[in-house]
Amino acid sequence: MDKLRRRSKKVLIGTLGGLVVLLGLILVPYPGPGWLIVFGGLAILATEFPFAAKVLEFAKSKYDAWVAWLKRQNIVVKVLVLAFTASVVIATLWLFNAFGILNNIFDLRRDWLVSPLFR
Repeated sequence: MDKLRRRSKKVLIGTLGGLVVLLGLILVPYPGPGWLIVFGGLAILATEFPFAAKVLEFAKSKYDAWVAWLKRQNIVVKVLVLAFTASVVIATLWLFNAFGILNNIFDLRRDWLVSPLFR
């Protein structure tokens, strides 16, 4: 019975941690705590899986290196990174039909706002 309880706990933590990491990765390009959610999911996984603690440390070091690199760049590079991030956000909002919903609510009659995934 104790072995079943430990295995069930491991499966539960693996599932929950994996879902939190996945949600965080989806939210990374959006304004808000995407990376914090990823790190939280990895921390959940690290309570049961030793590899997750190593991945968490690796990911935090790479994130810190990215932030330090970006701070050293000139304004042109920073604007290009911001523009790329904004284009990813706009593209995913369009694909998930956020603009199509607004099109219907405000009766804009702009068919191109509707995602091809929701036609």
